[in-house]
Amino acid sequence: MGSVPEYGHDAFHGTVPGRAYPVAVSLYELAKPGAPGDPGDLIAPTMVGAFDGWVDAGSAATTALDHLVEDAPIVVTFDADALFDYRARRPTLHIVDGRLDELTWPELAIRRVRVSERDLLVLAGPEPDDRWQAFRDAVVEIAHRLGVVEWISLGAIPAAVPHTRSVPILGTTSEAGRLRGDVRPGPAGLLRVPAATVSVLEMAMAEGGIPAVGYFAQVPHYVSGPYPAASVELLMALGRHLDVVLPAGDLAKEAEELRNRLDTATALEETTRDYVQRLEGLVDDQRLPSGDDLIGEIERFLREGGTEGQPRT
Repeated sequence: MGSVPEYGHDAFHGTVPGRAYPVAVSLYELAKPGAPGDPGDLIAPTMVGAFDGWVDAGSAATTALDHLVEDAPIVVTFDADALFDYRARRPTLHIVDGRLDELTWPELAIRRVRVSERDLLVLAGPEPDDRWQAFRDAVVEIAHRLGVVEWISLGAIPAAVPHTRSVPILGTTSEAGRLRGDVRPGPAGLLRVPAATVSVLEMAMAEGGIPAVGYFAQVPHYVSGPYPAASVELLMALGRHLDVVLPAGDLAKEAEELRNRLDTATALEETTRDYVQRLEGLVDDQRLPSGDDLIGEIERFLREGGTEGQPRT
């Protein structure tokens, strides 16, 4: 069977009736030449990835990239039927006056964003439920086909940090010296955690010869719902890494409003107020969280289904 330029990474899904050999079905499709997302004129793009799930505490990473892409053209679409379990991630049904009106299906795509003189390929959205290894191979193949020169993971983890201080960022890197700003790789020592798709991709990129780094915001574990302050900090970290300015827009205002609400809530309860003050002391003393501390927060986050009190008292 001849290859088709727009398609890639074959995955065998069965056989054609009357034929003895399997039929290859692509896991992704590139935008066609002349389409808005045509990748034909990309120059040394950087690929940035984030997915929802436990490594996206406070929806910080996906919110940051959603803000960045807005209505950016789609370069690559993925086969949602192959990646998502619709019983776990059901499509949204709109019912208007008793009439079934519209279904919105989960989707995953790579979008092209032009920032200053740089091309970014942004892969953000729902974390695949199935076929992680095939998805990994497909994304690495896409990166090589499009001439990607670097991979950047964005994520967020729950941590024992206060909302009254700047959001700390932990880094991961495929080689020393690639992290920018004051971000350091960490935490020190061995950390065993459930893997996330974004980290699977980061490792695969490095193994495939594409330098890779990751920036992970630490979100106060006592906050539930979106945490825009972490989204703002991730955009700043990404901007510093790329040496460009990425405006935060409404996210900065949302972060300030949430900060005020949290200040009011914690001031009303002495136990919570004392706890936040202890966390402030740890940050002010520049005591970084240990691997055991992070493991404890992650295990609690997963055990409680990613939902925390706002704030817990």
